[in-house]
Amino acid sequence: MAKELLHIQRWLSLAASIVARGKDAYDADEVAQEAGDSLMMKLGEAAKTLAGHGVRAPRGVSWSNAAKNREKLAHHYSVIDREVTWQTLSQSLAEWNQALEPLFRAAQAELGLEPLESE
Repeated sequence: MAKELLHIQRWLSLAASIVARGKDAYDADEVAQEAGDSLMMKLGEAAKTLAGHGVRAPRGVSWSNAAKNREKLAHHYSVIDREVTWQTLSQSLAEWNQALEPLFRAAQAELGLEPLESE
């Protein structure tokens, strides 16, 4: 599960780069919106995998909510609320990054990798 956690770390970093450009840029850029959706779907799938392997989510992270978000984005794409997706990208995922930091460090150590800089 270490590799799955490091995938999540990378996806959270990419989400942070979308957010760093600001909400106006996000609202005006369909590619950024689709990229954010894709990242959230990947995170949801990874969350299902981690939950299925008994990895407990730390406080502030909900594997279940991420999986539900993935299902909504994947199957109800015609009614995506961009305000909600922005809130997820800009607030929830930033909180995830902090909450998951100990698991990221443990995954890096397990794989014999140097710690990556956090966003």
